[in-house]
Amino acid sequence: MGQFIASTVEEVRGILDLACAHRELMILVTPYLRFETNFLQVEGEAFHVRVTMGAEEAMYGLRSGDLRCRFPFATRFLEGRTRLLGFGMVEGRRSLRLEIPKVLQDDELRGAYRAERVGRVEVTFSTPRFELHSGLLTNLSTTGAQIHAAQEDLEAIFRAGDPMTVTIPLTAELKVNGPALVRWAKGRSLGLEFRPILPEHVLTPLSRWIFQRREEERDRAQGMAPLGPTASREGGGLVLVSGSGELEGVLREYLVGLPPLRRVLPTLAAVKEAAMGHPALLIFHLPGLNLDARKRLRALVEMIPPHQPFIFVGTGVEVSALMELGTELKAAAAYVLGPQPSPFFLRLLQGILRRHAEGVQAPREPA
Repeated sequence: MGQFIASTVEEVRGILDLACAHRELMILVTPYLRFETNFLQVEGEAFHVRVTMGAEEAMYGLRSGDLRCRFPFATRFLEGRTRLLGFGMVEGRRSLRLEIPKVLQDDELRGAYRAERVGRVEVTFSTPRFELHSGLLTNLSTTGAQIHAAQEDLEAIFRAGDPMTVTIPLTAELKVNGPALVRWAKGRSLGLEFRPILPEHVLTPLSRWIFQRREEERDRAQGMAPLGPTASREGGGLVLVSGSGELEGVLREYLVGLPPLRRVLPTLAAVKEAAMGHPALLIFHLPGLNLDARKRLRALVEMIPPHQPFIFVGTGVEVSALMELGTELKAAAAYVLGPQPSPFFLRLLQGILRRHAEGVQAPREPA
């Protein structure tokens, strides 16, 4: 089928309206984190989704320059860039307000994603002569499926284009039951296409089911990168750029299971030498944000290679000012630490390290 793109205001709003009507599942994704939520309502230039995270996650996790939404829609899985606008209210409950994407697209060139991890599902199907057979589900998409028979030679029974009926009991609540066409048969395996397209009351939950499997597969692939002391290039480890030995002690105690942490002083020579060791992550500590502190920080950031990930950690500074500086200097994240780091801070670091270990860190433009 090729790439699908909805780029007009009417197309995008129409898709979001239907997603809200179904309270459809949606995944909010940054380069380092993901959050599961549901559509609620389109309002003006924004749409509302269910709050499934705390204020801290919303503040630091979703205020990303590369925030995307992904969700199932009929036979497609759509994705678009969005932006957190703040909080709202829908039906008396707090919601998140997001900017309506300018473009929604599906890059699946095969037309429909195939879920390979479907579990053990026994399928019943009939021949053109209404003879019943059974087999196991091999893979499944919103437009078709593949079946494998344990004993029968399906190639001797079916030909491409043959009509058939199929029953696929995925769960107690979700069953695909209806007509299909044989697309190919080879040995004990057979590929079929749901024809006509599945009715909405089946297609909507099926699309959601397959979408969840795809997201789980993405998580599994991203989670393959180790997070222990070996999860780094060449020299590796975490480097804290700070004059505070107290903060070093707090982070050493807290960041258990991550690459080892060492501290260097915030000087040009120390940061340059640390960067040459290819650390997994540079953590710049900002105890203040006055003009002199910003100038020193900019000079330090200019010492590190374009592909080196770094974050800003502030203590006793304003959240909005730190995040603005993080955006300006292209930091992977900017975070204000309280008396003790929260579980979300650890999750944020894990996401950054995974992304870096995959080797897809985007080049940083000169500050």
